[in-house]
Amino acid sequence: MTAVQSNPVKSGAAGSAIFADSDSRRYRYFEPKARRATHYEDVTVDVQPDPERYLLQNWIIAFPDGKGAYTKDATQALSSNWHAFRAPDQEWERTHYQRQSKIEAMVQAVIANGRKSGAPKAFDKAWVKILQNHLGAWKHAEFGLGTSLMQAQRYGYTQMINNATLTNSSYKLRLSQDITLYLAEIGMDIAGFDDEAGKRAWLEDKGWQGTREAIESIMGSTDYLEQYFATNIVFEPLVGELFRSGFLMQAASSNGDFITPPVISAAEADYERNLANAIDLFHVLASDAEHAAHNKALFQGWVNKHVALADKAAAGLQPIWSQPHSKPVQYADARTQSVERIKKILGELGLDLPKE
Repeated sequence: MTAVQSNPVKSGAAGSAIFADSDSRRYRYFEPKARRATHYEDVTVDVQPDPERYLLQNWIIAFPDGKGAYTKDATQALSSNWHAFRAPDQEWERTHYQRQSKIEAMVQAVIANGRKSGAPKAFDKAWVKILQNHLGAWKHAEFGLGTSLMQAQRYGYTQMINNATLTNSSYKLRLSQDITLYLAEIGMDIAGFDDEAGKRAWLEDKGWQGTREAIESIMGSTDYLEQYFATNIVFEPLVGELFRSGFLMQAASSNGDFITPPVISAAEADYERNLANAIDLFHVLASDAEHAAHNKALFQGWVNKHVALADKAAAGLQPIWSQPHSKPVQYADARTQSVERIKKILGELGLDLPKE
């Protein structure tokens, strides 16, 4: 009797697909960016499922409308290969926690040593008002961006994009917390220090309303990549660095404050990492073999929209530069540097800064 050969049933398991190391014992499902896969790639690439790669049975869990856990239409940007992006900072869970822990230890040591030496009592009185009102207001800007990026992270199509967005969010939320704790601690050494002044300035001071509008516009976007783009490509160089590096870190020591600069300095290092990740991701999309023209037009639209808001925010903050008794830096100079900074950033992506 002859056995009847039945057609094989196609399995939904990843093993039924052909992938990078199908014929080896390494069982790696991806092509590394370089010759050898990094630890970051081993623990990040393809951790987040993609039905087009290995989930042959499609999504195991889906929403009532039939959409899977992650969809490409969560952003207007298009890509022929979302998995091409590998974050330059190679940050993943373990390294992120280690870095954050070191930063917190540094910040707390600086504050503790400064208070122990009685440094807050030597701050210029006009500078104390600036810290109380304006640094106190700035923590809300950092919190807003962190919250926005936390929401944006949910929709990233790959784990690499999600990691870059979520670590960015974590840095922002950490800085907001650092500022809150810093002001509370030095406030215990300064008579009459008002812990609520920053919140009032954020909500009521006319100079801060442009910044509020810019932040709330980013938070209100329904496109997660627009939120990531607007934060790092536009708002940070035109407003974030302008206020942190162009004012606080420049003017503090001249007004008797040697504590604030190291507390804030961690944020500048954070931004360099976030910016490198953002430029790399948007460069991949802007040079995509199939969708480059679409993406560049989309990004230019985002630039036009958010630069107008950031310019308004920066202009509103200008009077703060005149408030310290010692004025080692002028707003015009800081503003010029921030404009040159964003021009270089946009140049990396082939985008243009709108004319004022």
